[in-house]
Amino acid sequence: MPRYQGQSGFRHGETAAAAVLLVNLGTPAAPTKRAVRRYLAQFLADPRIVELSRWAWWPILHGVILRLRPARSVELYRHIWTEQGSPLAVGMAALTTRLEAALRAQRSGPILVRHAMRYGGPAIDTVMRELAQAGARRLLVLPLFPQYSGTTTGSAMDAVGAELATWRWLPDLRFVAGYHAAPRYIEALARSVEAHWQRHGRAQKLVVSFHGTPEAYLKRGDPYYCQCQETARRLRERLGLDQAGMIVSFQSRVGRGRWLGPATDATLADLPHDGVRHVQVLCPGFAVDCLETLEEIALSNHARFLHAGGERLEYIPALNDGADHVAALVDLILRNSGGWPEFAADWDGAAAAAQARAARTRHEQLRDGR
Repeated sequence: MPRYQGQSGFRHGETAAAAVLLVNLGTPAAPTKRAVRRYLAQFLADPRIVELSRWAWWPILHGVILRLRPARSVELYRHIWTEQGSPLAVGMAALTTRLEAALRAQRSGPILVRHAMRYGGPAIDTVMRELAQAGARRLLVLPLFPQYSGTTTGSAMDAVGAELATWRWLPDLRFVAGYHAAPRYIEALARSVEAHWQRHGRAQKLVVSFHGTPEAYLKRGDPYYCQCQETARRLRERLGLDQAGMIVSFQSRVGRGRWLGPATDATLADLPHDGVRHVQVLCPGFAVDCLETLEEIALSNHARFLHAGGERLEYIPALNDGADHVAALVDLILRNSGGWPEFAADWDGAAAAAQARAARTRHEQLRDGR
């Protein structure tokens, strides 16, 4: 059996295409214990997520966590599941469709846009093979994690590299390692907050909540915490808020170790004691709404805030497939694809197709000895 895989039905001289692969974290296929257990097993087995030796972690994962946690998690997923399926899966599909349409409206080259999940489906390796079969010879990988962390962007890059290590013909490849300070991204966030203010008025505090990571990762050189702080600072300056008007916090802590703080849940529980009765919460690290935003913030932490004496907590949705988000991602893609013909404003697709046909004819003549 060949060590490296090629393409079935390959023909020399085919017109090449460029592809953009969006990557997000992932979601269970269904709100069932079996599906959630399968998803958590893949997620928590990633050494980028849990940096413990396998011999120490495996008994905990398989002997305790995967026996207890799926039953608790499945109830949370059921709170947010829709008739169409997982909100993250539905949202990613919608964003992918709108982004591909926007790119094709601005550039004439054959450009494919697909999405994949680091855990669950559609899997990164499967989507990459589909893109190669469709003729993609240039690949731009865009993990939808604005703030770089080894646990997210780094893990996505691991998966892409592992798949490419099995390919016979490697594509031109570029990664976007993060975009935490990209002007169009900050502008999209600011406009989403301003639109919410126009509809609902301003709260006493804007809480900007990022996903947490273990504090040890920061001490080992992960830039995530610093990039979260820079995103928040740029957003605060763009909105014209003083430092007292915005609170930065970190959510989704798991386990007993020290995580980045302050914790979002504790912060929201404490604010009513300081006279804060009305807050709005934005989660800039989530490109598309998911369990951590729709359940953890909009439901669980909403209830926690009210129980502590608060009166109003409004969750400001993720950018999702909104026009400002699509425009920000288009700008990011064009800035990271410079020199690739499919993304050039003056690329002549008809000429490229004619050249490909001529190349195919020459190959067939050589093959037939003519």
